[in-house]
Amino acid sequence: MLQHRSGIPNFVDHPDFWTKPPKNKQEILEYALDLPADFEPGEDYGYSNTNYILISDLIDKTLGYNHQQYIKEEILNPLGLKNTFGSLHEVNIDNVMSGYYVGVEKDFKTEDTGLMLATAEDVGVFLRALNDGSVFNEGEQEIYSSIYVYEHTGLLVGYQSIAKYYKDIDAVVIQFNNTTNFDGYDWNLAEIVCHRIIKILRI
Repeated sequence: MLQHRSGIPNFVDHPDFWTKPPKNKQEILEYALDLPADFEPGEDYGYSNTNYILISDLIDKTLGYNHQQYIKEEILNPLGLKNTFGSLHEVNIDNVMSGYYVGVEKDFKTEDTGLMLATAEDVGVFLRALNDGSVFNEGEQEIYSSIYVYEHTGLLVGYQSIAKYYKDIDAVVIQFNNTTNFDGYDWNLAEIVCHRIIKILRI
């Protein structure tokens, strides 16, 4: 699931997702489970946000307590990340950036999809810690490096982000956008802007 080779469908691919966004984790999983598997496990690659939700449930069962507590104790506190939160309920809603979907008047910032929220600064600190190894205990970096890359791109209704570390200029670049659309135009535009920013930073 971490490598997106599970074949578990991405809940955002459900035909009703963009017009009737799920209101909670249970509805998200129902959207995913309503779709056929993309492929046999291990046979292909297919990015799926559903993987992360299922992984969080597995961690909870393995730990015997909520994974958010573990993340806070093992990652957030040691790195001093005071502006990273386990859910929308932990945040002053006035401090959350509005999110828009082209053609829809609704502001999606109050939609709790069960995902974490963070400031660009906290994401940058975390990404740097992944790359310099300071977030890991002995032996953990080797395991993590074998299954995942130290960067992230993400897309939800109303929001999209690109977060990458560039070793040649020792810089973390975070791009948050609060407007999305169905045809991918905003995503493509964001990637173009991000590449131009990197080009400028390398001068």
